[in-house]
Amino acid sequence: MYYFIGIKGSGMSALASILFDLGYEVSGSDVETHFFTEEGLTKRGINILPYSADNLKEGMIVVRGNAINDNHEEVLKAIEMDLTIHTYQEMVAKLTRMFKTIAVAGCHGKTSTTSMFAHVLEELAGANYLIGDGTGSASRENKYFVLEACEYKRHFLEYNPYYAIITNIELDHVDYFKNIDDVIDAYQEYADNAEKMAIVCGDDRYTHSLEISKPIFYYGLDDDNDIIAKDVNFTKNGISFDVFVEENYYGHFDLPLYGKHQLLNALAVISVCYYERLEAREVSKILKTFEGAKRRFSETVIGENVVIDDYAHHPTELKVTIKAARQKYEDKKIIAIFQPHTFTRTNEFKDDYIQILNGVDKAYIMDIHGSRESEELITSEDLIKEISGAEHINLDESDKLLEHENAVLLFMSPNDISKLENDYIDKKSKTLE
Repeated sequence: MYYFIGIKGSGMSALASILFDLGYEVSGSDVETHFFTEEGLTKRGINILPYSADNLKEGMIVVRGNAINDNHEEVLKAIEMDLTIHTYQEMVAKLTRMFKTIAVAGCHGKTSTTSMFAHVLEELAGANYLIGDGTGSASRENKYFVLEACEYKRHFLEYNPYYAIITNIELDHVDYFKNIDDVIDAYQEYADNAEKMAIVCGDDRYTHSLEISKPIFYYGLDDDNDIIAKDVNFTKNGISFDVFVEENYYGHFDLPLYGKHQLLNALAVISVCYYERLEAREVSKILKTFEGAKRRFSETVIGENVVIDDYAHHPTELKVTIKAARQKYEDKKIIAIFQPHTFTRTNEFKDDYIQILNGVDKAYIMDIHGSRESEELITSEDLIKEISGAEHINLDESDKLLEHENAVLLFMSPNDISKLENDYIDKKSKTLE
């Protein structure tokens, strides 16, 4: 019996689903608040208990989420009972040694790229996958294991990937990494762990500084890459492009997604498919049907308005999400509803957030979600006062949003702000009845 402490965490819920699918008995505990990440657990009938030391039983193997501290009552009880305790990344590492693993790392784009990998490889060859949106699935018969690999506290160094993918390198998690050189050092070690090769976005400003002993291949739009997208067209229907590998034509692709970042994500997937000798025509056919990852540009249409739910929280993510919305809905106003995540990140990138949100038609800022941090280095008001026309908004203030017509409302946060979003959708829908 595997017992997960913090089972509703995005990675933890996906991992619990995978172990269940592989035939193991699984249960776990968490807070009683509902999270979208528990859908896969509920579907499988995995028991989720409220936290209690009484949940721990003899013979359990405990998997501890990274958000769970040393003084948690269940951790202390597990230690007292001398139960085997694995961290999340230790359990994932075991899986990376069982299958041909494709690990996807990067400051941005991990979830979308991993989801795209899973969609294509599951259809063409059979693939297990662990995605940071809480999605996990597995079969012992599958050849591939696609994994979202997080750089925070160098957790991804536990893994043994066949292919090490890097979508970009940028300073984030400023509560852990000292500077960009520290981040590059972590990615360099991760890439060198690849069994076969590293496949890296060459359009990124830091990735060419990687010095590793393993083969490294670059993808992107720039001519000095190994895998290049050419004749690219961005339209209201998505993106079309041709792919050349080391100057040889591989195939034509149509992607029903928006923004250059999604094109780059697709190139990562196409690169692996090429090196795995998969037919370009088949890969293209499956890519056309990819609808995106959970909470990544997820759209709901209400009359002339469009609600987009997105996980964006780093300045670069906000920028590309807003740009993608403008690409698809160029005639609509862009309304940003944003909840900053962690005080250290908000404080570090304050000027970037201000510049980006000054570029939308209207910005609503929620209180900063401190997450693992308690020191309030900055408040949402520090942003609001420097963003033209910006307002504060709470979860129960959806009425503020009802005035907007012919608009795209971008709800951006890694946290669960679904109450505000759903309340708005319900109220706006009633005005159209």
